Amino acid sequence: MGKPTKVSGVILAGGASWRLGRNKALERISGKALIERVIDSLVPLTTEVLVVVAQPEQAAAFRLPPSVRVVSDRYPGRGSLGGIFSGLDASAEPWSLVLACDMPFLNGELLRHLIGESSNVDAVVPLLGGQIEPLHALYSKACLTPMERMVRAGDLKIAPLFEAVRVRYVDEGTIDRIDPRHLSFFNINTQADLEEAVRLLREVG
Repeated sequence: MGKPTKVSGVILAGGASWRLGRNKALERISGKALIERVIDSLVPLTTEVLVVVAQPEQAAAFRLPPSVRVVSDRYPGRGSLGGIFSGLDASAEPWSLVLACDMPFLNGELLRHLIGESSNVDAVVPLLGGQIEPLHALYSKACLTPMERMVRAGDLKIAPLFEAVRVRYVDEGTIDRIDPRHLSFFNINTQADLEEAVRLLREVG
């Protein structure tokens, strides 16, 4: 696939937030919920924003803008891979930026870089500290068939997907140039993470 001119935004918000003990998408930092911050980062870059939830009623608490579309998991209980599949399958565009709902410091320049690296591949994924970042990545609909095969088989680790499609990894040097502190990948799992996010927001503005 060539470079996309139109991209959907997909936010995964169906997780149980076990470690935090409450729905982290709703946690507020400086008066704005985490999911609202992710939506705000996607709107300038995408033609639509979709929020993937485990159950439709889950979305009621989010108070989403009318322009945001809610998608329910096609395969409930199938983790992040199932959520990515559901969002990608429902999206209107051939490409989707897929993000977790709990990333308060997303970097628009880095997201645009992912889009710009999409020529002749099926996915563009950051590689940081030797680890892939599949919940901050760009996917084409070419990934749907292998994704669904994996989900149906119960193979829910995301990494093997990238052995079945053409993937371009964004190296750490590139990430360092755009986002030297790697704040794009800071996510909220615990109360300590939330407190650190509040501190960082005061620091970075």
